[in-house]
Amino acid sequence: MIWWQWVLLGMALLIVELLVPGGMFALFFGTAALVVGALERMGLVGPPWLQWGLFLVLSAALVGFLRRFMRGKLAAGRGPVDAVVGEVAILLEDLPPRGVARAELRGSPWEARSAVQTPLVRGQRCRVERIEGLTLWLLPE
Repeated sequence: MIWWQWVLLGMALLIVELLVPGGMFALFFGTAALVVGALERMGLVGPPWLQWGLFLVLSAALVGFLRRFMRGKLAAGRGPVDAVVGEVAILLEDLPPRGVARAELRGSPWEARSAVQTPLVRGQRCRVERIEGLTLWLLPE
């Protein structure tokens, strides 16, 4: 393949990685395609069969060696936010069963939703059941 075709393939795979949730595979295949494209541009790889072989070896190596490491690093970054699960928040407003209100947790205001079908009142202490984005799901304490 011509070098710019490898670059286009690499960019397309990186875009797929951004658009499709989950696996974190396209990132490594896209990176391998970009590397092969750069090597082809510099004239360091030969016929197409060698380019494809290099692409496969690089992809497998990147997936094998870096995927677990990167997923672990990304998961470790979620720790502080998930750590608020189980803590106590105080409602700053009345919270109807399917409504949204503000609650204070660790001195900061948060958007809050009720995890139960009963209304919660302003000033009530509630336990954080889960967090979705920047929204706390609260249970009465």
